[in-house]
Amino acid sequence: MASRDDKRQNGHERLSQLDSKGSDRRNFLKGTAAAAATGGAIMHELSHATPAAALEGAASEGAGLAPNRRKVATELFGENWWPSKWGAEDQAGAANHMGPAKTLEAVSRITNGTVYQIGRVYEAGMPLFGSRVFGLRIPGAPTGGVFGRNKIIWNDEFLATEIGQVGTQFDGLGHIGVEAGNAGDQNERRFYNGVPLSEMAGPYGLQKLGMEHVKPFFTPGVLIDIKGLKGGMLKAGTEVTVADLEAALERQGLSGDAITPGDAVVIRTGWGDLWMEDNARYNSGEPGIGVEAAEWLAEKDVCLVGADCWGIEVVPNPDADLAFPAHQILLTKHGIYLHENLVLDSIAEAEVWQFAYIFAPLPIKGATGSPGAPVAVA
Repeated sequence: MASRDDKRQNGHERLSQLDSKGSDRRNFLKGTAAAAATGGAIMHELSHATPAAALEGAASEGAGLAPNRRKVATELFGENWWPSKWGAEDQAGAANHMGPAKTLEAVSRITNGTVYQIGRVYEAGMPLFGSRVFGLRIPGAPTGGVFGRNKIIWNDEFLATEIGQVGTQFDGLGHIGVEAGNAGDQNERRFYNGVPLSEMAGPYGLQKLGMEHVKPFFTPGVLIDIKGLKGGMLKAGTEVTVADLEAALERQGLSGDAITPGDAVVIRTGWGDLWMEDNARYNSGEPGIGVEAAEWLAEKDVCLVGADCWGIEVVPNPDADLAFPAHQILLTKHGIYLHENLVLDSIAEAEVWQFAYIFAPLPIKGATGSPGAPVAVA
């Protein structure tokens, strides 16, 4: 059986092979950008490119034509989607649900005190989205010392990474927006609560909607086990529908009514089985919710949606004109946070369908997201 180090090395090699196909990635970027700008078909064959292209490439290369994107944005958002129900100045979004009542409700879910870690280990060999990096160094050996009669020594670390957008990542409200007007107009690139990019952008962090505005989460959690419903890992490009969510809840002895405003909902697709086992395949696409399910969850007024895949939503999207629409529906329109790359096997195997979800995002001023170690307490 291959050792953990062998698996990591193989993961590095697979990622290197994937990255070597730069021309394929550039072609994918161009094709996605053209589709987003003109209404053409977004390339659905993701086996030779990381799916970062669909989200991060289209915005930069696809700014030539705006009318179709304005139309699609209107279809997803409606004409008047801000101000938020928490007020025109709100920057906390669905974190506003956190408070004594939800805390006590979460505490009522704790019956045996078992704590499950549902976040990944952060390490260089993990799957990384697009060209993101994770590099940790220990400067010196040791970093400091020797000092004092007691001869103390110590080690520190230096970390170079997109800190809020690697590993188990919590997406903040400044991460995803929509170009709702003329192409390239920073006043019409809107984020949660209608905040324009012109008021947010800054070289040293976001001026609005940074992670410092997010409140800690201590709230009831609900697991929806789609892998259990389907009998195994879903394939990339498989959309998790509302019918799937309801059927999984029914299998678990619950119903949609079990989800109440301010709850955290996490969805197990099985895609996490590929983590550190086949990074290239993991990055090639994913199963996940689509527009219908995102809107269903938004209507439930949840505070957070999480999943065991890197983007919580189906990639490629069944509608070739759309790139990551569930992100926009949840984050941008409704202020509902996303938690990606979760580990949900342990709670699913223990049939912990309801629990206390606990997570305190790092309050990094101006950041788009946060790393961290979420837990489920049963």
